[in-house]
Amino acid sequence: MSKPKVYFKTFGCRTNQFDTQVMMSRLRDFELTDNEQEADAVVVNSCTVTNGADSSVRGYIHAIARKNPDAKVILAGCGSHSKGEALFEDGKVFGVMGHSEKEKINAILQNTERFYQIGDLEHIDSTIVEKFVGKSRAFIKIQEGCDFACAYCIIPSVRGAARSHSEETVLTQVTRLAANGFGEFILTGTNVGSYGRDHGSSMAKLLKRLSGIRGVRRIRIGSLEPIQIDAEFMELLSEPWMARHLHIALQHTSDKMLKIMNRRNHFAADKVLFEKLSVAGYALGTDFIVGHPGEDEAAWMEAMERLVDLPLTHLHAFSYSRRDGTAAAEMGESARGDVVKARHKELTALIAEKNYQFRRSHNSGLEVLLENGKEGIYRGFDQYFNRVTVESREELRGNWLLLDHVSVTAEGNSTTF
Repeated sequence: MSKPKVYFKTFGCRTNQFDTQVMMSRLRDFELTDNEQEADAVVVNSCTVTNGADSSVRGYIHAIARKNPDAKVILAGCGSHSKGEALFEDGKVFGVMGHSEKEKINAILQNTERFYQIGDLEHIDSTIVEKFVGKSRAFIKIQEGCDFACAYCIIPSVRGAARSHSEETVLTQVTRLAANGFGEFILTGTNVGSYGRDHGSSMAKLLKRLSGIRGVRRIRIGSLEPIQIDAEFMELLSEPWMARHLHIALQHTSDKMLKIMNRRNHFAADKVLFEKLSVAGYALGTDFIVGHPGEDEAAWMEAMERLVDLPLTHLHAFSYSRRDGTAAAEMGESARGDVVKARHKELTALIAEKNYQFRRSHNSGLEVLLENGKEGIYRGFDQYFNRVTVESREELRGNWLLLDHVSVTAEGNSTTF
């Protein structure tokens, strides 16, 4: 007798991607499917970071009801804590499960009656994931939750306070994945840089222990806060296993805006830090919110002038989206849509040019892990987190290549192997 089929739909961040892998690894009485229309159950691992994210999740749930009306739709992820009750009461989903319940997914899927199983925001996973479905790189969740109180952010209220996985759990996780052929590991979480503060440890201490595991070739770190990069971390910058790319969340470069956002960083210190990291040979990315309430023309002009001087190479730019339940939502109107769109375009163009110039001066000695490909065209990321396209007649998926003198254009890097 065949097992009932379950389909996972994941929205949002790398933490959610890891959580989906945790749920997949816990399945015993169900079969995974990549076809949502043949699934007996659809688990929606949701994101709720903006009102728009909520809308995307609701839209998907409505679409599933049309495509596969017999499927049991189960809401998981951050949206279960913010919108789960309303969706459940409206009969839009068969069940709702909180973050703390995902390791019970096999039992949860066996429910024959509608359920609302929200759990708590203090849980920390114990599951060891030994494989990642369809991936060459492994995402390792090392912590959960956040103690910051940024004005625009809902995440602390749906993920809970910062809490770390034990070092032994993380080490076991990486050891098993390395033994299964993974060589690149991306450390992720809600606020990754807070790792270890509740365990008498630190990000740097964890990195040192991870680097000693046989098979670990490269370690990337999700997103760090500027104040989390301490002297102990700086001592690791020259280690060969450190990816030469760091993503450091600034959110803005106007001190006025940083204060309004209730951020803990200040531009003068941010600039000193970025310059030190750049001199050490690192590509540098950041998050930046455009159009947050309070961002007038003077604040924007100041921010752009400062961005010109920063050694940035990568950017996650977000147009501000009002999020109910946050302090920013009570601050009045944000900038007009056309103004935000123009600022967003100006910002992304600046960093795209900086990235192009960086790639032109870093086009040799590139260590690339090819993640996917078909019909002789493969793609992967180098140590600077720049995508490289490789044309080859050989089967290269999952392989590491050392490339010299790649072709660099404004659109990207490429070569023939």
